[in-house]
Amino acid sequence: MAKTRFDWDQDKDNKNQRKHGVSFALAQLAFADPKRVIAEDLSHGSSERRYFCFGQVGAGVLTVRFTYREGLIRIHGAGYWRKGKRIYERQN
Repeated sequence: MAKTRFDWDQDKDNKNQRKHGVSFALAQLAFADPKRVIAEDLSHGSSERRYFCFGQVGAGVLTVRFTYREGLIRIHGAGYWRKGKRIYERQN
């Protein structure tokens, strides 16, 4: 079985780190959680389907927004959440 590959835009990764304190490299670990949950983002208006991965990473649950195409997971955003609220957002 082929390994899943990950990809992302480096500028988006940098912005995500500044805003949410989470790198996309760290966000990959959410997919390794055996209890992870994958849900389709039904509110996204693009023609390409987008998804959420909710997975335990460290002491919290990471929410990762991504697309999937031909064995490639492209990460678009990530952040820690608890009880429906973002628990870390860096102030600019």
